[in-house]
Amino acid sequence: MTETYVDVEGRTLKLSNLEKVLYPATGTTKGEVLDYYARISPVLLPHLAGRPVTRIRWPHGVQTMSFFEKNVPPGTPSWVRTAEVPTTGSRGPSRNGDTLVFPIVEDLATLMWMVNLAALELHVHQWTVDASGEPLGADRLVIDLDPGEPAGLHECCQVALRARDALNARGLDARPVTSGSKGLHLYADLSSYLPSEEVTSVAKEVAEELAHESPALVTATMTKARRRGKVFIDWSQNAGSKTTIAPYSLRGRDRPTVATPISWDEVEAGAEDELGLDQFTMAEALARVDELGDLFAVEYDD
Repeated sequence: MTETYVDVEGRTLKLSNLEKVLYPATGTTKGEVLDYYARISPVLLPHLAGRPVTRIRWPHGVQTMSFFEKNVPPGTPSWVRTAEVPTTGSRGPSRNGDTLVFPIVEDLATLMWMVNLAALELHVHQWTVDASGEPLGADRLVIDLDPGEPAGLHECCQVALRARDALNARGLDARPVTSGSKGLHLYADLSSYLPSEEVTSVAKEVAEELAHESPALVTATMTKARRRGKVFIDWSQNAGSKTTIAPYSLRGRDRPTVATPISWDEVEAGAEDELGLDQFTMAEALARVDELGDLFAVEYDD
């Protein structure tokens, strides 16, 4: 096992196996993955701040087994910020005595340490913790648009435009993000911290409203048999126990695709043309940030 010691913002990190191929279909190596996360960190880290991070790790590449990791692993450096929070249920953080110790990723050194463990996917809750690690309520709502074959991103864009209008009618401005997998996510900031159950209720209301208006295109039912050819609006992603892929995180797919913030113009193009929008690779995500800045930080007035 080859090892390299590097200084990252005053922290000494031991990086290993930089030449290991993590994405065989494209030949993308661990070193290239680390380089991506280092370069994307100025726009990624602000959206991870204060959010416990659940990781999906692929130690031997995406063609092999992966595993979820919530608690920090043995050997975690003492300088990594952690938060011990109650285990979460559908109503948010509970007080039953059981806890999880999550990493909080707010600096480049912590991010590089984590990615060196082959944590390709970074998933976060819609709630945050304060400076002392105490859980706060949800500060945003997410609408997860998941297409059932043969529906795809084209249909997700059509539903996203309707979901945007439904959220606007409730005083919420949505920002679209490709999931990096098959679908699309919409995020809307909340004006105050709210219990996860209240946010889930609003998301479910939107999902059922759209399913009622467009039953041939939309379903709010989790039953997989009912999803074929439709877009499932997964309102349950707002539950306190659930996480979604963080904006700018890689995905453990065949190609190194990224959950990428996009504009509403791009969503409209995707709704009109089946070839109008696709998932973005890490190279494309970096180029977009260089050209467009952080679209996830944009506030929409429509």
